Amino acid sequence: MASLDSALIRAENLWKIYKLEKTEVKALQGVSFTVRPNEFLAIMGPSGSGKSTLMNLIGCLDTPSEGEYYLKGKLVSSMSENELAHVRNIEIGFVFQVFNLLPRATAFRNVELPLIYKGMKKREREVKVKQALEMVEMGPRMNHRPPELSGGERQRVAIARALVNEPSILLADEPTGNLDSKTGAEILSLFSKLHARGNTIIIVTHDKDVASQAERIIHLLDGRIDREERKGG
Repeated sequence: MASLDSALIRAENLWKIYKLEKTEVKALQGVSFTVRPNEFLAIMGPSGSGKSTLMNLIGCLDTPSEGEYYLKGKLVSSMSENELAHVRNIEIGFVFQVFNLLPRATAFRNVELPLIYKGMKKREREVKVKQALEMVEMGPRMNHRPPELSGGERQRVAIARALVNEPSILLADEPTGNLDSKTGAEILSLFSKLHARGNTIIIVTHDKDVASQAERIIHLLDGRIDREERKGG
């Protein structure tokens, strides 16, 4: 495990228990791991393994029933609502299977929105949006609207939107799930390029071909870490 000082993420004994009317569902049972800056990690498991629950905890969209989750050395459960909102808006860039783009807004405008919410001045926004779109090779298509773009192009715009605030972590949930195999391979190649540029990337997936792009894979089964593997051994 990475030391506390070097870990971007440190999860210790995370449990998530959902209480239903007559029963409890233990979605996570004592999960512990760390993520280093500039690591490319895949969290893999079948349906019901707990990977979506874990993704929600990593993204500060939910809180654990037990255990501690540290992000950049700070205990997430001690954060105020404003601090959590900052983390979700600035520290973590989310990429989902469904692109979540505004259909009537251009690619440029879709990527610009997080910076508008942040209160950034127009001239600075324009520079950052163009940089983000060029990073995902969508500069020439920045004035097109989502209906005018292919699925792969829309996912590239969604990735640019996730990158525009220069987050500490790019968190992707089944990012190729709605794409054909060729386009999915192109998006995975893009993630590898972003990783080479210094981005920390966590992909949550059930697909072994997607997970194989990462340096390290955490395999979840029945809410527990079943095993870990690293590329090359």
